[in-house]
Amino acid sequence: MRGSIPADDIMSSVHETYRDNTDLEYRTLSGGGRSMTVLYLKSLCDSKKITHSLIAPFFERGASGSFAGYLWSLPGVTQPFGSEQAVGQVLKGFTVILLEERIYLYEAAYAATSGISDASVESIVQGPADAFNEDIDVNINMVRRRYESERLKVETGSVGRTSRTKIALIYDTQRVDPKILQELKARLGRIDVDLIQSAAQLQKQLNTQSIQLFPELMVTERPDRVVQNLACGRIGVLVNTTGFALILPSVFDDFFTSMDDVYQFRIVGQFLKIIRYIGLFLTLTLPAFYIAFTSYNPEILKDQLTLLIAGSRASVPYPSFVEVLFMLLMMEFLIEASLRLPKAVGPTATTVGGLILGQAATEAGLVGNIMVIIVSAVAISNFVIPITMMNFSIRVLKYGFIFLASIFGLVGIVLGFIALVMYLSNLESFGQPYLRISVKLPWKDVIPLGRK
Repeated sequence: MRGSIPADDIMSSVHETYRDNTDLEYRTLSGGGRSMTVLYLKSLCDSKKITHSLIAPFFERGASGSFAGYLWSLPGVTQPFGSEQAVGQVLKGFTVILLEERIYLYEAAYAATSGISDASVESIVQGPADAFNEDIDVNINMVRRRYESERLKVETGSVGRTSRTKIALIYDTQRVDPKILQELKARLGRIDVDLIQSAAQLQKQLNTQSIQLFPELMVTERPDRVVQNLACGRIGVLVNTTGFALILPSVFDDFFTSMDDVYQFRIVGQFLKIIRYIGLFLTLTLPAFYIAFTSYNPEILKDQLTLLIAGSRASVPYPSFVEVLFMLLMMEFLIEASLRLPKAVGPTATTVGGLILGQAATEAGLVGNIMVIIVSAVAISNFVIPITMMNFSIRVLKYGFIFLASIFGLVGIVLGFIALVMYLSNLESFGQPYLRISVKLPWKDVIPLGRK
């Protein structure tokens, strides 16, 4: 055993730490003139594996020396430096074994995870359909099966003082930028929080700005997206207990790229990306333009369209920005309700509720018919953005344009776009300018995501 602490003291210390837990299994086995003590938490360990690999062979083998040799032949068997390490490893699913005044740690963790299922957040028409699950080892396997290269390196560690969540850094040693890798490890070392339970939480801790509107790291559930980015020299971060991974560095254009763009012909992929940018423009500006044209600059539109908008608002008793806020908030309520309601009734309830709400509001004269069309267009265009984190950011940002249009009209919208471009120009993702079309990495043959 490493160190000078007696094995009995280590076992006593571990037992004293966990003795009040009802899921603690602590037993001493005797037979053939020898004894062995095992300690583990039943909620974290695979009891069948312990019985098959430890308990049954203990009684089947003769001399204890022979069993000690058998222990060392098992994968995942180590000896702790001291009692503190042994106490910590119990929470990771290790079994503490006392045999011949020596302490052994045997990895017998049981991960209660769901099977590999289809991607539900980033669905595509063609290409692989599988998604990450909550087991980090399974996720690493899914990446390695797609990226069969000896250059692929996996480094594991943990984050969170209390949770000690296991993470894995995956990258191609030939194509990764060493400076970005070093910066990532430095930021991970500075994380000082109690709990990390998801990739999104880790993303927030890795961001450099205290007030963040746009994501600097991409969160994805798709193994093929991670592999595609590894081939481009980027780094993947897998987080245990969550079915999502991080990709870095990530620029603004990456969040408007779907894996369908990779599997389609190049011209088709570029067309789909243009559609998404049009959706971005519409969801940001349609409500703001409605306010500007209705209340400040109606002379810009043709007379027929101006009269049409005025006629639809003839019965509306309040200003246009109140009308817009009312309908957009109702839309936000419907979206949130669709996420929280049971799946069996959620889509039906929100669809029927939206139809009834829109028709009743127009018949009562609370909103104009054109406003209902605009809100529907905004809701549809918002969801063409393939990455959820960017989707939520755009949902918030459109209210800033509404505020500017309510005060300054069209001038406010122009000022909003100038401010947005200036803000994005100052953002960086691990040293990469956020508005760059593709990440510039040292590997010269990088193929930007979405191109063939």
